[in-house]
Amino acid sequence: MNNYRWKSSIADHMQEYLVLMRMTGFQYKRQGRMLEMFDQYCYDVGFTGDGLDAELVNGFCYGVYYEKASTRYQKEKLLSGLAEHLCTIGNPSYICPRKSAPKKRTYTPYIFSQEELGNLFRAADTYPSHRLSNRHIVDHVMFRLIYGCGLRLSEALNLKLKDVDLTEGTLTILHSKNNKDRKIPMAASLVDRCKKYNREMHLFSDQETYYFKSTFNRRLDNSTAYRRFREYLWHAGIPHSGRGPRIHDLRHAYCVHCLKRWVLTGKDLTNLFPYLSAYLGHADFRGTQYYLRLTADLYPDIISKTEATLGYIIPEGRCL
Repeated sequence: MNNYRWKSSIADHMQEYLVLMRMTGFQYKRQGRMLEMFDQYCYDVGFTGDGLDAELVNGFCYGVYYEKASTRYQKEKLLSGLAEHLCTIGNPSYICPRKSAPKKRTYTPYIFSQEELGNLFRAADTYPSHRLSNRHIVDHVMFRLIYGCGLRLSEALNLKLKDVDLTEGTLTILHSKNNKDRKIPMAASLVDRCKKYNREMHLFSDQETYYFKSTFNRRLDNSTAYRRFREYLWHAGIPHSGRGPRIHDLRHAYCVHCLKRWVLTGKDLTNLFPYLSAYLGHADFRGTQYYLRLTADLYPDIISKTEATLGYIIPEGRCL
């Protein structure tokens, strides 16, 4: 982590809790920093107990009046988990209720049509070159890879040269959401495009170099990618409402287009569904089920053809 010096009376138990959570597959970076803040808070207020009490917990969770509800909710989640851990080792503790949960935003994914995707990629393809920028080389490959492999933006930006095997035609995605690793195949057209990209960008690069790098040879940052994406949307004539389309909608579009293609070609979705779930890096089928529901909503005439087969796969109502 870092050089923080733990100092409260329950510091050892906090560190035990962090280790346990990381053993279950969570990275817990942000929670680790918040736990350090709680340790410092316990020390500052003179807490000397071996279990959490309500006064201590409420002071930490609600003592800063200007904090957002989302921050308070993260504190509640963290301390309730810590309290449960303390209880299991024989230190009775106050389990904080999670009452600050922010309202969930509802966002309907934007599913690009094939024509819109063509216009979007063409806008990136034709971006003029500039001696102080490499975006005319990077962007058209990056956005095609995100769509063509159903990647999350962070997965694309975290790729290193060693993770892109153009001989095997695969990408290795490491430490992704839910701390999952996976290897996924690429289409032949993407492999060819990446080979050309490597000749232009990585002829002398070290294997640890970020695949999509900035002009200064560093990892391309999220905000830069989003800014460029919105510019390409504008050139492609695709309106941006303020909330979307987003880069993540390329991943949504990949999933829906994939499912639509399988249905139209008579594929057995019950057999292919687990493969799609693994390809996307979902922790379980619930994340992938969402795309089945979305496909059914967008293309009811198509899905109705195989309704008998899909009935038990496509859940009723809104999926999580």
